[in-house]
Amino acid sequence: FFPSYSPTCSFTDWKVVTRKRQKPVSETGSGECYRSPFRKPLAQLTNRPHCLDSSQHEAFIRSILSKPFKVPIPNYKGPLGLRALGIKRGGLRSPLHDPFEEGALVLYEPPLLSAHDQLKIDKDKAPVHVVVDPVLSRVLRPHQREGVKFLWDCVTSRRIPGSHGCIMADEMGLGKTLQCITLMWTLLRQSPDCKPEIEKAMVVSPSSLVRNWYNEVEKWLGGRIQPLAIDGGSKEEIDRKLVGFMNQRGLRVPSPILIISYETFRLHAEALQKGSVGLVICDEGHRLKNSENQTYQALNSLNTPRRVLISGTPIQNDLLEYFSLVHFVNSGILGTAQEFKRHFEIPILKGRDADASEAERHKGEERLKELISIVNRCLIRRTSDILSKYLPVKIEQVVCCRLTPLQAELYKNFLKQAKPVEELKEGKISVSSLSSITSLKKLCNHPALIHDKCVEEEEGFMGALDLFPAGYSTKSVEPQLSGKMLVLDYILAVTKSTSNDKVVLVSNYTQTLDLFEKLCRNRRYLYVRLDGTMSIKKRAKIVERFNSPSSPEFIFMLSSKAGGCGLNLIGANRLVMFDPDWNPANDEQAMARVWRDGQKKTCYIYRLLSTGTIEEKIFQRQTHKKALSSCVVDEEQDVERHFSLGELKELFTLNETTTSDTHDKIKCRRCVNGHQVRPPPEGSDCTSDLSQWNHCADKRGLQDSVLKAAWDAAVTFAFHHHSHEEQRGIP
Repeated sequence: FFPSYSPTCSFTDWKVVTRKRQKPVSETGSGECYRSPFRKPLAQLTNRPHCLDSSQHEAFIRSILSKPFKVPIPNYKGPLGLRALGIKRGGLRSPLHDPFEEGALVLYEPPLLSAHDQLKIDKDKAPVHVVVDPVLSRVLRPHQREGVKFLWDCVTSRRIPGSHGCIMADEMGLGKTLQCITLMWTLLRQSPDCKPEIEKAMVVSPSSLVRNWYNEVEKWLGGRIQPLAIDGGSKEEIDRKLVGFMNQRGLRVPSPILIISYETFRLHAEALQKGSVGLVICDEGHRLKNSENQTYQALNSLNTPRRVLISGTPIQNDLLEYFSLVHFVNSGILGTAQEFKRHFEIPILKGRDADASEAERHKGEERLKELISIVNRCLIRRTSDILSKYLPVKIEQVVCCRLTPLQAELYKNFLKQAKPVEELKEGKISVSSLSSITSLKKLCNHPALIHDKCVEEEEGFMGALDLFPAGYSTKSVEPQLSGKMLVLDYILAVTKSTSNDKVVLVSNYTQTLDLFEKLCRNRRYLYVRLDGTMSIKKRAKIVERFNSPSSPEFIFMLSSKAGGCGLNLIGANRLVMFDPDWNPANDEQAMARVWRDGQKKTCYIYRLLSTGTIEEKIFQRQTHKKALSSCVVDEEQDVERHFSLGELKELFTLNETTTSDTHDKIKCRRCVNGHQVRPPPEGSDCTSDLSQWNHCADKRGLQDSVLKAAWDAAVTFAFHHHSHEEQRGIP
């Protein structure tokens, strides 16, 4: 040993000290021992072993054995000593989560076995409970728990033996995304066979929702899984990612969920068809209504038996499109397309027509019941009235707006010159008349939208330029030249001055959005605009900013054709549909942006229509389509048969004497001389037929103070109804 350093001790001193302390061997009984006076030895310096007697030894061993091993983790309650690396666990297999825990959502329960059968069963093959992860089951609402169970039963072939697909047709706002995430997570982690049901899953969605799906997976699963979202990149880079995804194998795949847009999928389908995927989910699945298009065929050729199609509006234009969706998820259950058309579509449509005979109606209803009984085994649909338990009241209003004198003159001038009515044959629209329809729709929005056609004197607009006011310029918005724009101007001004509500403005035309922008600049309203030109990443940012209560933006402008589907705009509680779409699904999607989970305020929906024009005819055509959809999907048997398909020939007429052509058409029995004398039937709401809504020929019957204030601007008639009964506190 070396002595500790001391400024008073030299090496010479150390030698002297050691010499003094050395003693003869006879004195110490051992060899030489060199010890430092400055520190103690680290161990006993002796060759003699230290012996204990036997009783001491036994007591020492017993004290060791009396303390069993304890896992050094605070509050650890897991098994001790039952498992070890490399050793197979003995005993019965157990489920991933406790099926008997309070609130557990059990998707599969093994059959009960007698004591005798339990002795005979092979413990390595005994089925186990399939239980949804408590992280998710705790946040699922009752209808969502039911939906997850339905989805799981379908994709595991328990509802229809041999078929593994289903359609999730819940209306907007019911949490279809969360239900599908729960299904994916459960299939990726467990099965009755005590192993994952699938290795990989794929979500195909519109490009605007790819980032939304990624965020939703992150939100609900909190980093437990790493999805692969492809929303951009070069062709080589995307191909490399897709090949990597398809090559993943094993029980713990690094990125088991692929989220991809329909467009990217179609372009790179070849890479995805080289292997198998356990589950494919098609969001906004009504895109697959045409079995002839490339996207449908590319998806259909995937090696994927388990298919879930999400669509809040499965019927859009006809029953054959509905057949395509059902055939995609479960091919064969409705026969071939020709068999379906002959057996179901033709009899049902004949029975739905207002001119149908009693025998045709009876046959149509019989075939409808048969179709519903088959399809209901793989289709689940809940309507938005479920939301009434969780959401504030929604007031939906259809507002008929008078044309201004300029609009009326331009409209009549067009009908005299273009004469497109001759091109219509039995309600079928020819290609040449489509441009005429567009021109009339734009004229209903604002004369500024057809001003350039008047300048160029296109068909229907010869000499129309003389009708415009002297010195007219499209640079200014001039709301007084359009009935609907006048009403909108009032709605925005009254809302801004009497509340802190925000407004969503929706139109089919980007030109109309340009007019909205001019109006906002004139009135100094702060606004944001989302249309097809905006990148997906930027969309997500502006939506998030608008929804923040502290954001100053008053108006959110949305193009209904630019991926408004799936957007959550709960920062606003008023929404104006400025023009109707031929497809009711597009309008329904746009109107569902504000009345959804997270909304705290009463919602007001304004659907503006130009009185007596093509817009009312389009709205009536929507009613026919919705009646068809509601009859097949919602099983509402009493949908009123108001409109004959032959009435479409009236598209190119202008009724200047009516306050509402739609109200005239429904032959209302609750109104006398245009005034409602009996209230809507008990139990009706805004999902009911329009004949069961409130009908207002003046502002006295309105519930919405904003529309009351705007009535005198240009409103001629209004239909309105609520989502549910809780109406206390509605201004």
